[in-house]
Amino acid sequence: MATFKLKGSTSGEITVESPAVSGLNTISLPAKTGNLVINDGVSRINIPSGSTAQRPASPAQGMIRYNTTESNVELYNGSDWVKTTMDNYPYDIEYLVVAGGGGSAYQVGLYAGGGGGGAGGYLTSTVSIEPTNTYTVTVGAGGAGGTSAGAGGNGTNSSLSGSDITTITSTGGGGGGGSTGTGNSGGSGGGGSGEGARTGGSGTAGQGTAGGNGVNAGGGGGGANNAGANAVTTSGGNGGSGKASSITGSSTYYAGGGGGGEYNGGTAGSGGLGGGGAGGTASVGTAGGVNTGGGAGGTAYIDTANGVAGGSGVVILRMLTANYSGTTTGSPTVTTDGSYTVLKFTSSGSYTG
Repeated sequence: MATFKLKGSTSGEITVESPAVSGLNTISLPAKTGNLVINDGVSRINIPSGSTAQRPASPAQGMIRYNTTESNVELYNGSDWVKTTMDNYPYDIEYLVVAGGGGSAYQVGLYAGGGGGGAGGYLTSTVSIEPTNTYTVTVGAGGAGGTSAGAGGNGTNSSLSGSDITTITSTGGGGGGGSTGTGNSGGSGGGGSGEGARTGGSGTAGQGTAGGNGVNAGGGGGGANNAGANAVTTSGGNGGSGKASSITGSSTYYAGGGGGGEYNGGTAGSGGLGGGGAGGTASVGTAGGVNTGGGAGGTAYIDTANGVAGGSGVVILRMLTANYSGTTTGSPTVTTDGSYTVLKFTSSGSYTG
């Protein structure tokens, strides 16, 4: 029977010396209750390693080793070598999810100024994700300009979803009110029409604000940060301002409301910071900014005219570069900011953690 020796050194190390005999050398522990603790002071244990070609010729069930060819820990299950799971720990990503902004309304004849479109909903926070899981990104379109009586079209929702997270959904902005209607509710509400002093639509709590009321001229669409302003007789209300985000590394505004259209020679409302379109002066308003979630500007007091579209939304993800997998679909713009990687989705796609 071979004998193992414990050998000390002046550095405090204890070495187990194996006898120079062929075959397997076994250290047997007595059948006592308790734990075997191996501690080298850095909380680890080294296991045998080698290439695939260096696997034992006659392995026994339960053997474990590190395969340097596959870069994986593997276990012999009695019939085959199988790799053990080596997934990374979950990690946090910061997100900004902005929905499409609301469109402005169709105007029927010389009646009143139209309301500005409401901004798309604005949501930002952090969420923990699992490596190897896939997360779907949906970028909402801006609401269409109206082509018949009533409010402009609402923007489309944007979202971030995955099997292990609660879906994060920002709500499309409300369409601006036309000559026969109030502003629509949405992420932020659309401004009310000046015809009959229509009211603005309501916003969604935590995402946006209400649209302003119309009085002859149109009310301003609500923005992520401020409500749309009410019209003042012939002057359209200004669109509510959006919110600034530095998720990309530089401060940028998103989700501004559209300005209300003027009435009979008055002043049009300005678009809110964050892509809100200006209201029209003797013309249709300005469309919401692309990939800002901005609301469309309201149509002025003019003869029959179609509305204009709200701005499309955007989804932005930010994570430590050390965690970034590099696996995406939908062709997001990929940039870095210090030790972080930033993905800007201007159309729908996905990220695999």
